[in-house]
Amino acid sequence: MRRFFDNILFYVLYGLWRSWSLLPMWFHYAMADVLYVIVAHVLRYRHKVIDKNLALAFPELDDAERRRIKHKFYHYFCDYLAETVKFTTMSLENLKRRMVFHGDDMVRDILKDGQDVAFMLGHYGNWEWMTCYPICFEGIDAQFGHVIHLLENPVMNRLMGAVRNHVGSQNVGMKETLRWLMQNRKEGRPTILAYVSDQVPKWQNIHYWLEFMHQDTPVFTGTERIARRLNQAVVYVDVQRVRRGYYVAEAQLITRDPNSLPEHAITDEFFRRLATTIRRAPQYWLWSHNRWKRSREEFEQRFEVVNGRVIERVKDTK
Repeated sequence: MRRFFDNILFYVLYGLWRSWSLLPMWFHYAMADVLYVIVAHVLRYRHKVIDKNLALAFPELDDAERRRIKHKFYHYFCDYLAETVKFTTMSLENLKRRMVFHGDDMVRDILKDGQDVAFMLGHYGNWEWMTCYPICFEGIDAQFGHVIHLLENPVMNRLMGAVRNHVGSQNVGMKETLRWLMQNRKEGRPTILAYVSDQVPKWQNIHYWLEFMHQDTPVFTGTERIARRLNQAVVYVDVQRVRRGYYVAEAQLITRDPNSLPEHAITDEFFRRLATTIRRAPQYWLWSHNRWKRSREEFEQRFEVVNGRVIERVKDTK
């Protein structure tokens, strides 16, 4: 019975989403301008988290400069929401005009050699639109995917999956990543799999810390570990917003031989490049995400690593 009502709710929400998406882009941006006033000045959405993150990342800036970045971020965040709604019914021709990819010839050459490619990108620019990257690899016999974090709500999880999956890139759950890659390899198809790699790991998934935006930062290393295991080429995707509704994404090769590099070198390089991207135009990163909520000090007090696994320390109850 629960599944029946979930199905009904999904089709209602998806129908409403698609209907709203059919409205012209200028209307969505007009709504984004209205939403900005509500989000930034009425609700003051996550303003304490944003203020904290900006202060940590840009200690060299004064309060007025950080405040300007904050309100530019609010403007862009509302545009991101509007663009994500519109994305559902955008034509391939429209997407090709609005999301331009550079460096795709290099990626094509890698795929033609039969080597898999791992795309690494951050929560920068419109990462939802980035799922349309297969449009620049027409004629290539490859499989395309993007790693997703499953939502707790099954209806919203299905809804967002439908939104992201309509241009040819498959939704791949984080726990299904290796299986998806191995299945395609077994079937003889090279793959491009995109990872949004700047997420906050849970305590038990912290195996590495690095300096990012002046902060001691826990990071995921799964992309690098998979790349090493499967000998994938690793590519950083540098995104620039040219103007409202128009982006350029450049594929930058990190390595075609991941096992030739020292441990964590790929992860280090990804975050170095992401920091450069953010500093160029900081308003387009997801500052409302509580990126530095975990500290190394608390980690070392609460957890220990035993045989490669992070386990919670036993509390002394005496």
